[in-house]
Amino acid sequence: MILVTGASGNVGRELVRELDAKGVEFGIFVRDPGRADGLSPRARRVIGDLDDVSTYAPALAGVDRLFLLVPGVGIDHTRGMVAAAKASGVARIVLLSSYNVMGDPMPAMGRWHHERETIVRDSGIPYTILRPGGFMTNALEWAPTVRAGGVVDDPTGPGRYAPIDPADIAAVAAVALTEDGHDGNHYYLTGDEMFTVAEQVAIIATTLGRDIEIREAATPEQAVASRYPNGAPSALAAAILEGFTLMRQDTTGFRTDTVERILHRRAGTFAEWCARNIDAFR
Repeated sequence: MILVTGASGNVGRELVRELDAKGVEFGIFVRDPGRADGLSPRARRVIGDLDDVSTYAPALAGVDRLFLLVPGVGIDHTRGMVAAAKASGVARIVLLSSYNVMGDPMPAMGRWHHERETIVRDSGIPYTILRPGGFMTNALEWAPTVRAGGVVDDPTGPGRYAPIDPADIAAVAAVALTEDGHDGNHYYLTGDEMFTVAEQVAIIATTLGRDIEIREAATPEQAVASRYPNGAPSALAAAILEGFTLMRQDTTGFRTDTVERILHRRAGTFAEWCARNIDAFR
């Protein structure tokens, strides 16, 4: 059986759909069963809490493959879950990491993910590590200001990147979980198209059918709020600001064809994502 952590998030929900479509046996690790409403009824509800290590071993009973997605900036969840997975005889881990691990020097966001990757690699359990770039769903953080006043604060100016649809990340994860030939691989995942924030917002505006003003984020607080409208812990806020600074400097961007090579189709476009999610901006 496959166990999915983070099943209620942007990638996790898409992964549940992928595994459901494949007809494989899988469970979802949830603290509150109510948060699993709307997910596949075929998925076994495995009650547990990443903040309670005593729930790990029962959740992993009978599990042979684990999709590991942990929140926050620390490594305790990863260390505990991997140790429990090893004790339970889990035979494969697919870890959601970040492309930030390739930074030189490595930014704070990359160091947290690098430490998690090291824990997985050192466990001796066969693994696949996914290193996606920025998610298309990050654009949803602009929705409140688009709805309220038709404006988006831009923290990265000329910086360019290739955002990826979480559905494509999930599709790659599903392949790594259910097919052979992916052990030991580190997959950098991006979309096919390079954008500045302003170019992304222009696509949202076209899909929405009205103008959206682009406003440069004038303060660190505005920059953080463009990604976390409800605020972020100080360590995470500092890492976000560091990441925005690096993105602003990168006017070329980073793009891979990994999604196409693994899925044998092109990565989804931002315009397609907007068409599916435009109601969030109305």
